[in-house]
Amino acid sequence: MTKLNFFTIVQYEEEAVWLRKMQKQGWKFSGVTMPFFYHFEKCEPQDFVYQLDYNKDGSNPEYVKMFEDCGWEYITDCMGYSYFRKPAEALTSSEADGTNEIFCDYESRLDMLRRIFRGRMLPLFVIFFCTIATQLPMSIIRRGLSNSVTIMWIVLALLYLWIFASYTKKYISFRSYQPYSFR
Repeated sequence: MTKLNFFTIVQYEEEAVWLRKMQKQGWKFSGVTMPFFYHFEKCEPQDFVYQLDYNKDGSNPEYVKMFEDCGWEYITDCMGYSYFRKPAEALTSSEADGTNEIFCDYESRLDMLRRIFRGRMLPLFVIFFCTIATQLPMSIIRRGLSNSVTIMWIVLALLYLWIFASYTKKYISFRSYQPYSFR
């Protein structure tokens, strides 16, 4: 079965929760293709925890082995994200405390957010400031606010701003839980 679903760059936790829900309903995640087509195989309903890690070298054998050594099954990579799963009953006591994360410490989680920023957010900033931020004012001046091209630029600008705000919110909320100060 293939399902269409949309998750933004920073909604990797929501995506993992959705994949877990699908497995509980008897649909085991087998892969994803762009743009947002998720592939599933019919299975017995089971409770598997899914986790994503952003790493452009996701299919690197040493990288995959590191997670497999901790009991996480590697599934696939898509656009820099690596997908892993583990049976819920196999979670360690530290994983079972409600976080269910593949990261063992605060620095690992922060490092993933930094990789997302460098690999996904930075290119979006460049695209936004080189195209949308320059074309939108010119379109408003030349065509007015009611023109369909201007409306398209406004919608794109709002989408990009929403993605930037979502990432910033996640980063700030994560930093607020830091175990120690970086100052």
